[in-house]
This record gives sequence, C-alpha cells and structure tokens, in this order.
Amino acid sequence: MRKEYDLTKLTKASPKYTKRLKEPVTIRLEPQIIAYFKDLSNKTGLPYQSLLNFVLRDYANQNKKPSANW
Repeated sequence: MRKEYDLTKLTKASPKYTKRLKEPVTIRLEPQIIAYFKDLSNKTGLPYQSLLNFVLRDYANQNKKPSANW
C-alpha cells in the first residue's frame, strides 16, 4: 500500500442501476387482490410487489385502458 494517494484525478461514479430505480408509493388495494398476488408469489418464488409491478408495467406497455364494467 502507498503512504499517499493522488485523489485529484478521481471522478464521480455514475451508478448503472439508476434507470431501474423504483419510486415508493402507497396504494390501497382490496384484501383479495393482495391475497391473490401473495399466493402467486409463494407459487412462483417472486416477491408479490415485483409481480404487481410486472402486471402493471405489462398493462401500461400495451396501452390498455380499464373497462368500466365494475
């Protein structure tokens, strides 16, 4: 190891994962919806929040609009 290091040539590193950062949100869901995704999570081994994100991303990527049949 050196006794001294020249730190003047250091540059700030830019993390490569910043494009994939997720924003925390609070959302109210029906208990049945949460139970469905938690059950699916247990079957697939994926976290239920990741499954929710995947379904919502797929919905948005396909530019789907909700039907008013409720």
